[in-house]
Amino acid sequence: MIDLRSDTVTQPTEAMRDAIIAAPVGDDVYGDDPSVNELERRTAEVLGKEAAVYMPTGTMTNQLAVRSHTEPGDTVLVGPGAHLWFGEAGAPSPVSGVVVQPLAGTRGVYDAATLRDALPLGEPYRPARWSGPVRLLCAENTVNAAGGTIWPLETQREILDVAREAGIPTHLDGARLWHASAATGIAEAEYAAGFDTVSVCFSKALGAPVGSALAGPAELIERARRFKQLYGGGFRQAGMMAAGALYALREHRGRLTEDHRRARFLAEGLASRARIDIDLDSVQTNIVRFGLRDGGAPTFVDRCAEGGVALLASDRSRIRAVPHLQTTDADIEQALEVMSEALG
Repeated sequence: MIDLRSDTVTQPTEAMRDAIIAAPVGDDVYGDDPSVNELERRTAEVLGKEAAVYMPTGTMTNQLAVRSHTEPGDTVLVGPGAHLWFGEAGAPSPVSGVVVQPLAGTRGVYDAATLRDALPLGEPYRPARWSGPVRLLCAENTVNAAGGTIWPLETQREILDVAREAGIPTHLDGARLWHASAATGIAEAEYAAGFDTVSVCFSKALGAPVGSALAGPAELIERARRFKQLYGGGFRQAGMMAAGALYALREHRGRLTEDHRRARFLAEGLASRARIDIDLDSVQTNIVRFGLRDGGAPTFVDRCAEGGVALLASDRSRIRAVPHLQTTDADIEQALEVMSEALG
């Protein structure tokens, strides 16, 4: 099976398996697992933050960032289609008791003017106490729902300036931030600069088996550690998984443009098919999102699976394909053949 459902389906390479087997371990709940500690130190360094905490999933890093920044009843502003809200089982409400307010934008990106319009006016005839105070602003880079699109750095800086002026903390969902850096040459730390916290994932773009990290100020990360334990995220000998993530962080960032090239090849091949609706400008990294003009995405996905290609139906008409660590050029060529047959 050529599995293009997600870049979470990767298998550890032999070298990564060797690193996992050889990993020195301790008890992470006590803070004495050397592999976890080294992964956290290195992640914080790459992102330009004081500290980082390793967690099992990206959902946990995102949601405990929200929990660490807010109190129940607060309002959290997110971009259109934000994974933090739409892709994490509605977690902000039950986990943190917050109200999520999505902002309008294009391909997951909103601008400073849109953000200003969403902030309370503070005028006497509409007291701020009437609504939950805005306590957190979130952005996502790259934007999963938009097809792995990248935030323009200048736009990002502008919204951060507005948030800073309003005294609102900020969080970056950088699950695939590695891809943004690979595509643009802009360092991860530069993208993360200005955000109070940033989450990154090792088990997507980088191909590690397990884990994500939340980075930020040391005091806030210590608060997040408390919530990690509270919500059942305390590992024990987590160093074996951390070693896989550390290997991926060190060795796999440099190859990500291969995934981008294959995604572009796939997208351009799909664009020539009559029934396919695809925005080639949205294919900026490794995610290809396309639609069927006459619907029937689930049926199409089933037919492709019968032909040996696994895809993900986003809804009744939209489909996602994601080249990753184990995807080859031959896989993309074969996938295009299978999709053509499935289209009839």
